[in-house]
Amino acid sequence: MAETCSPTVVLAAPSISRGLSLRANFSWTFLGNAVYSACQWGALVALAKLSSPVIVGQYALGMAIAMPVISLTGLSIRAVIASDVKETYKFGEYVGFRLCSTGLAMLVILAIPLILHSGPLMTLLTFVIGLSLAIESISDVYYARLQYIDRMDRIAKSQILRAPLSLVAMSLGVYFTGRLSWGVAGLVLVRAAVLLGYDLRVQTQSSELLELNSLESRIAFERLKEILRPRWELRQMGRLLWLALPLGIVAMLVNLNVNVPRYFIQWKLGTRELGIYSAVAFLMSAGNLFVGALAQAVFVRLAKLYAEGRRRAFASLMLKLLCIGTVLGAGGIFVAWIAGAKLLAIIYRPEYATESRLLVWFMLVAWIGYLGQFMGYAMTSARLFVHQIPLFALGVLVIMAGSYWLVPRMGLEGAILATLAGVLIQLLASVGVLAHGLIKIPEIRREAATLA
Repeated sequence: MAETCSPTVVLAAPSISRGLSLRANFSWTFLGNAVYSACQWGALVALAKLSSPVIVGQYALGMAIAMPVISLTGLSIRAVIASDVKETYKFGEYVGFRLCSTGLAMLVILAIPLILHSGPLMTLLTFVIGLSLAIESISDVYYARLQYIDRMDRIAKSQILRAPLSLVAMSLGVYFTGRLSWGVAGLVLVRAAVLLGYDLRVQTQSSELLELNSLESRIAFERLKEILRPRWELRQMGRLLWLALPLGIVAMLVNLNVNVPRYFIQWKLGTRELGIYSAVAFLMSAGNLFVGALAQAVFVRLAKLYAEGRRRAFASLMLKLLCIGTVLGAGGIFVAWIAGAKLLAIIYRPEYATESRLLVWFMLVAWIGYLGQFMGYAMTSARLFVHQIPLFALGVLVIMAGSYWLVPRMGLEGAILATLAGVLIQLLASVGVLAHGLIKIPEIRREAATLA
């Protein structure tokens, strides 16, 4: 992102120093994530109300196929951009890279159901789901630039615009046609419209609103337009691939944490059970939206603290985040224990309430997951990319082995227990990786002093 802050651009473009405060960024991020998550949940509720658990299971299976592919090829570029405090790459290079990797992802997503002989309807559904996720992946690059310049409010506005429209489009598509594929097609149209009509606009990406009534503003507009344009420099793309590939692998492994049990449920128990499992599991997102908002709001600050060698401040901020995650997790477990069956009956249908015991286990998984999310953001802010691969791979292997052994014997509870074992191992390993990174801070500080 060297162009974003280079002296020649600063003279002609608004300064990036006019970002929002941490409190304002958190508030906007939480609001945007809350609306987005609520509408995603609303789409699942609408699907459960308008159709059967089998249709919900088909949607969950399509997501389980497409999401790990999008995560791997996306290479967590948003985190790379937001933590690139030294501005090693130009923003256009990030955009060009994401467009290429997203095209590759769509080819893979199309190939998987064809190889598995899933049938034309499931192949089409999986492809359309993948296309909707691919469009979100492109928006995510532009979100990264807004995060870098501390304008989380515009990310939130994009989410607030996109999420309700997506909910309406999907619900109407399923209601009038009775086909899930038409509902997902509505998602594609809405997400493409918001990407082109808001996320890509120069006015959105400017650190302040540009009024094109002066020569200086017009020059700033053209300069920023050039910054946002994709760049296709193969050498830089190769270097970026080498840098971000570990994060892509980690993102895929994180997605497999969620989806590996679903593969075994589909294999051993069937699509209906997968639909019930996925619907109950989605209730964990209520806490994830708060955790994600807080982690994104402090991400750049963590990256700067680590880059500056301020170990004590970094550790203090992390301890506060972990305490918040613990309180949130305990609250979720309590609510699930007291009112789980009533919540499931009201939100979905009475047939989902018979599995209320699953919700308590899911909330326990969620608590460990909140802590793991904070640790993951901290490791990424410290640019400990490669270190994360073995710990997440170990967790996925545990979940895979546990699912293979427990799902046939214990059903849906076995899938949750396998997930719990995997995320707990990942959390413990994350503590070790981050502690090692903090020990290295004096070394980083000496290297920075030498370069200075």
